[in-house]
Amino acid sequence: MRSDQIPLFKPDEVDRELLSRPTTSLITARKKGTGVRAWLLLDSTGQAQVVEVGKHAIMRRTGLPARDLRILDPLLSYPSTVLGRERAIVINLEHIKAIITAQEVLLLNSKDPSVTPFVEELQKRLTFHFHATKAQEGNGDDTNWNRDHEEGRKADGRQSVENRDGSKVLPFEFVALEACLEAACSCLEIEAKTLEQEAHPALDKLTSKISTLNLERVRQIKSRLVAITGRVQKVRDELEHLLDDDEDMAEMYLTEKLVNLENSSASSFSNGDEMDDDPPEMDDSTTTMSKHLDVEELEMLLEAYFVQIDGTLNKLSTLREYVDDTEDYINIMLDDKQNHLLQMGVMLTTATLFISFFIALAGVFGMNIEIELFKENVKEGMPHFLWTVGGGATGTICLFVAAIAWYKHKRLLE
Repeated sequence: MRSDQIPLFKPDEVDRELLSRPTTSLITARKKGTGVRAWLLLDSTGQAQVVEVGKHAIMRRTGLPARDLRILDPLLSYPSTVLGRERAIVINLEHIKAIITAQEVLLLNSKDPSVTPFVEELQKRLTFHFHATKAQEGNGDDTNWNRDHEEGRKADGRQSVENRDGSKVLPFEFVALEACLEAACSCLEIEAKTLEQEAHPALDKLTSKISTLNLERVRQIKSRLVAITGRVQKVRDELEHLLDDDEDMAEMYLTEKLVNLENSSASSFSNGDEMDDDPPEMDDSTTTMSKHLDVEELEMLLEAYFVQIDGTLNKLSTLREYVDDTEDYINIMLDDKQNHLLQMGVMLTTATLFISFFIALAGVFGMNIEIELFKENVKEGMPHFLWTVGGGATGTICLFVAAIAWYKHKRLLE
């Protein structure tokens, strides 16, 4: 039995085992069954089916350890990750959570509305890859494949699953990996473009009128900008890490390793021995050979999306600089207004000081005491009163003007 024919679970064996257990064992089994999740399985032909299996079944199927499956747990928060293992590639990019083997793709959150377009695109690519492989092997109808392939390219406007020279078809795992990378990078690029379109009008409106509403809008835009920049940075760092490590890229050549394993096991298959239920383990020699593979094909694929995500990060960096420049401009405007208010406060304080001198003079003359000035006739004392009021007011004004002139001389006021 080939590895792609191994069932994820055996219903008959599970039922017999559960029926043979006592009631307490059944309750315990149900509690353990809470880890069962629905996975969307897409085979090499592009056909999809939903299977409900537990973590241990996935581990046996893909050869992944439990720590790798935790990366895909929707209840846990893990950064963007692309891991290459002996028999599978673990993808955790934005809304894409998948396990890619040499012959199938397992999607965890296939019911998410944001994943539906990705599933449809992945099915198209896998179907194209299947027909291209058959056509290349001479086992399929080349005419039908070329017609369907050209229609798919015209409808989607994307590059086919073939290489640019048209002579070689990408391995199955690279087709699925490319679909995941394109979905994640395109999603981030669309979000960045939408944010950029919303940010520029809001920032321009804030510079023209500083208000609480405009400040709140810019604050929300800045929060979204920080969040999406972090997500884009994580994807970029993950791709850069893969590009810098040839061994990690060599681990992703699953089809090549599977072919090498089948060739090394051909003698045992010729004896009529059937394969066990679990797929065969990769030996050290197979892994060593995979590390010496030419990774140029995968490197070109990853580099294309690295350039795309790096461009998105540059756009976000430019937008961040524009936001920072706007904040600096707003702070300068606020500081200028604050300086004007402080200058006005100095002038009012100075005016109040000298007016208080005049009030003190009026208070002195308002005292109920007997002096020669108050004993004169009202008509004869009126000139003295006018001279006192006028002189006090004039002196106050002169002192105020002199103080303002001194402030300007010392450059305390503009």
